[in-house]
Amino acid sequence: MEFRHVPVLFDEVMTALAIKENGIYIDGTVGGGGHSSGICERLGESGTLIAVDRDEEALKAAEARLESYKCQKKFVHANYSDVETVAEAAGGNVQGILLDLGVSSYQLDNPERGFSYMHDAPLDMRMDESDRLTAYDVVNGYSEKDLARIIKDYGEERWAARIAQFIVRERKEAAIDSTARLTDIIKGAIPAAARRNGPHPAKRTFQAIRIEVNDELGHLREAVEKLPDLLESGGRIAIITFHSLEDRIVKTEFERRLDPCTCPPEFPVCVCGKVADVKRVTRKPIIPTEEETESNPRARSAKLRVLEKL
Repeated sequence: MEFRHVPVLFDEVMTALAIKENGIYIDGTVGGGGHSSGICERLGESGTLIAVDRDEEALKAAEARLESYKCQKKFVHANYSDVETVAEAAGGNVQGILLDLGVSSYQLDNPERGFSYMHDAPLDMRMDESDRLTAYDVVNGYSEKDLARIIKDYGEERWAARIAQFIVRERKEAAIDSTARLTDIIKGAIPAAARRNGPHPAKRTFQAIRIEVNDELGHLREAVEKLPDLLESGGRIAIITFHSLEDRIVKTEFERRLDPCTCPPEFPVCVCGKVADVKRVTRKPIIPTEEETESNPRARSAKLRVLEKL
């Protein structure tokens, strides 16, 4: 199956990164290479792209897609939160970093990966297939309390407790080993009236399980805290989020970096001496145009936030 992923906010990302032809740029979520192709187009022979992904299939696809570009390229099988590995590949400070946190179309649409409620497949959902924890382990091994917690916290699902109850009841009869069976259980747990409007009834629960399997929020929090340290003065970090949980982490960590003072609020002046080493590029997040959301509905919830190193 072809690894494809329509890059969201492509023009906006290229503008935000302000690419220098001899610079070093990190794409921490290279996917199929959509955004990276734009970076490579703007780099000269002395410029370098560091392409990082935890999905080996993505890296292979990106390497093939980017082969014809004249810039230097390094492909790194790692999580973007593994900052030491990424820094070692870069070999020094960089001019730009991109994180596109969207799940690729390939991962969603490839039944074998078990990400989608639209295809019947074994429950998996691992972005890195060498990881041990799978969706099967979560669905069949977590307690009802823990299932309810992750479905509520990571899926923002109002019926989380009821869905967890139904999952535990059904797995007593037989292990839940397919996306189709899990989808049917979720549908059965949500009252018919609540299923008539809004997104697919399984969307939020599948999102929650995927986030848990891949520890997406933990990796994101660590990456947003540490990756700006790799930027040289004037370098930029651009992050695209797709749901409120991600965006909240990025916004919070950016704000902490913009205002690092740890003095108690009652202090009349700062005595800790901590000052910001970044500035905002845009005050509000950049969102897709109507034209983009019409042509690519998966872009609808995207938000781009950008910081520049001082």
